[in-house]
Amino acid sequence: MDQKKKKELANQYVQTHRQMGVYQLKNKANGKIWLGSSMDLNGMNNRLQFQLNMNTHVNKALQEDWKRYGAEQFSFEIVEQIKPREEFVQSPDELEKYKEELACMEQLWFEELQPYGERGYNKRPVK
Repeated sequence: MDQKKKKELANQYVQTHRQMGVYQLKNKANGKIWLGSSMDLNGMNNRLQFQLNMNTHVNKALQEDWKRYGAEQFSFEIVEQIKPREEFVQSPDELEKYKEELACMEQLWFEELQPYGERGYNKRPVK
């Protein structure tokens, strides 16, 4: 493949809208969830699976349950997605708008699901 074609494909990839939103990694054995958000949900799913399979996830309780119950007892679920705007242009300003929208959306889901203690793996925010 020539350089021009590679550059064209790379540019096309950068301009492609990725799924953005709030997700939960749910333990089907005990119902606990790990709640989070990402500007790239597919990438986050891959990252979480990789970290957990490599025994390097930062949340020790989640990591222990992954080892105890096995990967098949966990499901990655999209809780809510950000709808792409009419014309998706990946500019710094546009990405900042998506990030702000994502932060608000994530906060609402934290308030709704309360994934702390017996209900989840997230740490309760300090007030």
